[in-house]
This record gives sequence, structure tokens and C-alpha cells, in this order.
Amino acid sequence: MIQRLTEIIREHTGNKNLTITEDTILIADLGLNSLDLVNLACLVEDEFDVEIPDRMIKNFKTVRDVISFIQEQ
Repeated sequence: MIQRLTEIIREHTGNKNLTITEDTILIADLGLNSLDLVNLACLVEDEFDVEIPDRMIKNFKTVRDVISFIQEQ
């Protein structure tokens, strides 16, 4: 799952050289803003066939948070 999520993030940011781990902080480390997080959430929904409520998106601080959410669904 981390590998596919990494690919999605790299495609979304346009930076194929990003080093991404589960501890990567979405805003600070990747430079994402709130709109980027919403767009990323949409991509994750499509890829992993989950629905992410808007109120949950703000809780995604790290890649691990995204993975945990997906696994709980």
C-alpha cells in the first residue's frame, strides 16, 4: 500500500524523486496545502475504493495517517 500511495503522491506533486515514508508529513515535508490534500484524498478514494469524509481530510498529517484510514475501511 505504501508503494502505491507513494506513486499517487509523486504523480500528484509532479516530483518523481520524492522520498516518502510512513512518517512523511504531508504539509511540511511535501509542501502540500489544503487544496492539495483534498485532491490527494480524491485520488486515494479512487485508487483504494474508499470514501473519505471531508472532516477526516484535515486529520491526515502523515502518510501513516492515510494508510491507517484506508486499512480501517
